Amino acid sequence: MKFFIDTANLEQIKEAEALGILDGVTTNPSLMAKEGITGEDNIINHYKKICDIVDGDVSAEVISTDYEGMIKEGEALADLHPNIVVKVPMIKEGIKAIKYFSTKGIRTNCTLVFSVGQALLAAKAGATYVSPFIGRLDDISTDGLHLIEEIRLVYDNYDYETQILAASVRHTMHIIECAKIGSDVITGPLSAIEGLMKHPLTDSGLATFLADYAKGNS
Repeated sequence: MKFFIDTANLEQIKEAEALGILDGVTTNPSLMAKEGITGEDNIINHYKKICDIVDGDVSAEVISTDYEGMIKEGEALADLHPNIVVKVPMIKEGIKAIKYFSTKGIRTNCTLVFSVGQALLAAKAGATYVSPFIGRLDDISTDGLHLIEEIRLVYDNYDYETQILAASVRHTMHIIECAKIGSDVITGPLSAIEGLMKHPLTDSGLATFLADYAKGNS
């Protein structure tokens, strides 16, 4: 399973990259704004900075909701760096754009997916990734992880190459459960990824080892 970090914060991306397990980055206009990155030129330059850090796929989102606008933005984003994956919303015009991009060899990430039907359409159109937002489904008392299971079943039934990118991952258990049910990728905060390293028995065991070593060398 690939690990992506969902942020526009360069320091967090560098920290995740330093772990040696980072496969890519996803971001969106909200995450850009959170870091104070606004304006087309600033956003474009920020994508370039992210690509300089990460040797993996970087999802860059189009803002347009009309077909022509998505194509224009998507082609410009794809030209920025070979690692760029064009992030397209799950709407009618978005499906049309994904189909266009797939015929041009431009990789895409279909975002804001909340149903199996949407995931099926994205795969049919040739999306590289499909992003079900599991955390947002949990927020409305719907099982986000069950959606991952259903998409996995459908994709396996027909050998779709589209990768399931579990988005809106909120915590470490989301990551573990996604790994169990066959998500190809997860994207979440650094804290959720680092949480995989933590266990009280590891902490107590290391403390004991160090204490015993200190006694033997005192």
